[in-house]
Amino acid sequence: MEIPVNKLPGTIWYPYAQMKLAAEPLEIVGAQGVRLISSQYGELIDGISSWWCAVHGYRHPELDAALNEQIAKFAHISLAGLVHHTALRLADKLAQLLPGTLRHCFYSDSGSVGVEVALKMARQYHINQGNNDRTLLLALTHAYHGDTFMAMQASDFPEYHQLYASPGLQSHVIRINPTIDELEQAFACHGSRLYGFILEPRLQCAGGFYRHGDDFLGRARELCILHDVPLICDEVATGFGRTGSMFASETACPDIIILGKALTAGYIGHAVTVACDKIYQAFYADDVHKAFMHGPTFMGNPLACAVALKGIEIMEREHYLDKIALIESYLQQRAPYLASFPQVKEVRICGASLCAEVRDPSLLKGLQSFAAGKGVFLRPFGKNLYTMPPYVISQDDLGQILDVMEQWFNR
Repeated sequence: MEIPVNKLPGTIWYPYAQMKLAAEPLEIVGAQGVRLISSQYGELIDGISSWWCAVHGYRHPELDAALNEQIAKFAHISLAGLVHHTALRLADKLAQLLPGTLRHCFYSDSGSVGVEVALKMARQYHINQGNNDRTLLLALTHAYHGDTFMAMQASDFPEYHQLYASPGLQSHVIRINPTIDELEQAFACHGSRLYGFILEPRLQCAGGFYRHGDDFLGRARELCILHDVPLICDEVATGFGRTGSMFASETACPDIIILGKALTAGYIGHAVTVACDKIYQAFYADDVHKAFMHGPTFMGNPLACAVALKGIEIMEREHYLDKIALIESYLQQRAPYLASFPQVKEVRICGASLCAEVRDPSLLKGLQSFAAGKGVFLRPFGKNLYTMPPYVISQDDLGQILDVMEQWFNR
């Protein structure tokens, strides 16, 4: 059954889509565990965890109960002159989990906004110390950090952002490949003018699932300290186990880290930007002009904080890092056969994620419908066919996802 093309204007404007040409989206009428229930195809194993956030699967009874318990008290209050116990508890828990002095939590309502907060924070860190010459941002090629304007500036994704590109903004970004040689050269040439270095540690997710080693991150940490450049780790996608450790940057101890997606388990959009003592102290002053002037309405939403706390509790209690290691091991077993197809340029695996990069994007046309017809939901983009399954997936269900990928290339 082919998904029909929507030829009429709709009431919902869907993401990353030319509405006149886009296929009609699948209607989901229920979900349970790792399965979505669609009106068109019935049950579908969710191979992408609802854009990488539903790590516990759907309708988890403890997460549902945490939300119900909080909503019986209140659903939302602002953090403008108010606070609530759940936000305080989550901040304390994150401070316990994160390395070094990462303990100053600024909540926001999405990963993109969390990145925006981090970049503003890094820039103002220097301004508050009387240094207005730090105007350059260091970022990676193939980077994706979100769709708000400063996040787009840090990104290297013309397919998404070329219409909004500003020569004035982009001239303030130094972009390098993730090699130690290019990293050292960038700091040698621009270190005194950099206001920050932002990267997704270990795995560049939406940029194409490219990997770089922990040695690169370690050297970045050294150079950032030497040049007083805040190291900003965007762990919206990589945080909470996706790459195999709780946080991909935990050995390098960044100055600012951004968390989202799995933070709230796919239940409610929320993010947090966490700063270390050094960054926070640059804002902590008698001068009101040194305050950080940002304030999302739904920052610290009680429902989001409640589900985040319960999700972290489940991850720790149920030893999710062991589950992720098993997923990675199975993906490694299946990878050689997948890589043997002539259409496939390379297979990349990191933790609970696998990407098969094909030689041409046209080779993936029609795959979403094909997969749905075989009981799996996949959503390739560009040249990338990938899976980032829920951590609770069984080996049989994960095997079915890989079977469908292989069947596509073996038609």
